[in-house]
Amino acid sequence: MNDKNSSRPVDLEAIKQAVRTILVAVGEDPDRSGLLETPRRVADMYAEMFSGLHIQPERHLEVTFPESYDEIVVVRDITFTSMCEHHLLPFSGTAHVAYLPNGCVTGLSKLARVVEEVSRRPQVQERMTQTIADMIEKHLNSSGVAVVIQAEHSCMSIRGVRKPGSETITSALRGVFKKNAASRAEVLSLIKS
Repeated sequence: MNDKNSSRPVDLEAIKQAVRTILVAVGEDPDRSGLLETPRRVADMYAEMFSGLHIQPERHLEVTFPESYDEIVVVRDITFTSMCEHHLLPFSGTAHVAYLPNGCVTGLSKLARVVEEVSRRPQVQERMTQTIADMIEKHLNSSGVAVVIQAEHSCMSIRGVRKPGSETITSALRGVFKKNAASRAEVLSLIKS
């Protein structure tokens, strides 16, 4: 577990007090019947949405199987919701994860679990993409890794520029997928197909 976070579990009471303060600051009455449970609900939601701060998603990649398979493995359309660290608003989308085995494979569900747990942090999409790619590269010792994430950001769709439907696409390529144009084209084609 990440030492800086493991010693700081989610403080539900502090979140509840902060939510009450926000409600008062925007001109609401936190003791109004419809808002009485809102601080608790928001605290529970934050504990869930930020649960990735207190776990090690890469632990899922410790389960591997020796295998001579040496072609691309792709898991597409892994849905997720994360939180933009700039506005604490959600961004949701799909992650596509590919790797080129180098003597071992992992369970397909393990890749989806890594995406899910990494997504449960306040972050920017660019960092999320890199983090997933780095974990897979390091723990599977694969010849190549590709992660492509497509997401819609609430901070762009419901506030500010207000452009619903706008999609942000980020990618992180490692190993042969970064160095070899033909391999890169093949993996990106598989992800897009």
